[in-house]
Amino acid sequence: MIPLQLDTLSAALSVLTAMVTPAVLILASSSLVLATSNRLGRAIDRTRAISERIADLAREDDRTMLHEERALLLQQLGRTARRATLLTRTLTRLYMGLALFIATSVAIGVVAVFGAPYAWVALVLGFVGAGLLFWASILLIVESRIALVAVSEEMDFVRQVGTHYGPPANLAEQTPRRWGRL
Repeated sequence: MIPLQLDTLSAALSVLTAMVTPAVLILASSSLVLATSNRLGRAIDRTRAISERIADLAREDDRTMLHEERALLLQQLGRTARRATLLTRTLTRLYMGLALFIATSVAIGVVAVFGAPYAWVALVLGFVGAGLLFWASILLIVESRIALVAVSEEMDFVRQVGTHYGPPANLAEQTPRRWGRL
């Protein structure tokens, strides 16, 4: 016979409350999945735009700063590819964490039915899920730093082009901000 430990309404409600607790982490993971998917879509779009621009530049020969623009675009292409890889890895961690949080919720219900000796299963599932969520967050931080460096480099190039073609005095006097290279 299964040792049911849900004798009272109070006990049943406390089990349901405990099962819903991982829902906060499920919601957080789902929000990160949505935002990360959006970021991945943008990185893919950016990769396609850079690839098209590189193909256009391959047909040009006699433009000022052509070599510099090609070098920048090739560097940007590498960065967007790295970003897409990081975002894909992040999505994998988020999906795994989401699955573990759902399993945690189910495990809490199972523990309520079968007894405390299996409580460690819910704890392990929850801790591993939280670890995956943390890992995904670290990957998102690294990806956003790469995106920041890419934007900084692009703005430096725009300043160079502006300086080359005789910008207003205030643009020429600004010093480019260096964010570091990733």
